Amino acid sequence: MSTVSETTHNGAVAVGAAPVPSADDGLSPAQLAAKYGLSVSGARPNIAEYTRQLWGRRHFINEFAKARTAAQYTQARLGQLWQVMTPLLNAAVYYLIFGVLIGTRRGVDNFIAFLVTGVFIFTFTQSSVLSGVRAISGNLGLIRALHFPRASMPIAFTLMQLQQLMMSMFVLLAIVLMTGEVPDASWLLAIPALFTQWIFNTGLALVVARLGSKMTDLAQLMPFILRTWMYMSGVMYSIDKLTSTAPHAVRILLDVNPAAVYIDLMRFALIDSVTSSQMPPHVWAVAVGWAVVVGIGGYIYFWKAEESYGRG
Repeated sequence: MSTVSETTHNGAVAVGAAPVPSADDGLSPAQLAAKYGLSVSGARPNIAEYTRQLWGRRHFINEFAKARTAAQYTQARLGQLWQVMTPLLNAAVYYLIFGVLIGTRRGVDNFIAFLVTGVFIFTFTQSSVLSGVRAISGNLGLIRALHFPRASMPIAFTLMQLQQLMMSMFVLLAIVLMTGEVPDASWLLAIPALFTQWIFNTGLALVVARLGSKMTDLAQLMPFILRTWMYMSGVMYSIDKLTSTAPHAVRILLDVNPAAVYIDLMRFALIDSVTSSQMPPHVWAVAVGWAVVVGIGGYIYFWKAEESYGRG
């Protein structure tokens, strides 16, 4: 170490160490971080790393979904039965209003199975969106306390809705059987139909989760949006019969409506009177297309705001 001497006012000599220039002098904070391998706390990882982290939390996602399913109706006397009773009661109301009073059952074979299938399948999408819009804003305590990929929350909620639908499917199949339908190989088509719908629902839940994390009033508005969507999706009526004289553009818009597409596929799988001639053209391609576009697009859209969730 080099030294310097300095003569003071009384003639004494002071000896001390001279400051040694540092190798980091003149480097900006960004350059220092790069040099020592530092990164911003809470920074968003790239999409591949994010997906890897999310896959590593798959057991947490599954257990969280099961726990929320078990706890959802703990305060109700009938408990988990409400998972089935809610869509059944909705179907009974729609049958009275639309089937009997308005007469949408005319010209539709096996209208009870037709209606109940539509209600159960649309309820799957409706519940996924409603739970997704609160997935971030309603779980801020957990999000701020623990570090994990935030996409785990909306994915867990849509998985919860899928688990509930699986339990409800036994009731739906029983109703379909009681109305005279006979099981055949076409019933197996329900599996890919539900899988593509779940992918679509998950992407949509990711989109509304990001929007709902910033616009808290969206949760209050969403039921009205979903109710309008339901009336446009052929839940209580046959789009094929209702639009037989409608303009071609209107028919195309109703046919490519994703909720209507997944309802049509499930009806085609379970009800013999719903034939391929009543289905929109290229319906399977449309169903897969919606699942891919909304599933992947929703995932990327949610990931882009990863570092902002739970802050502010």
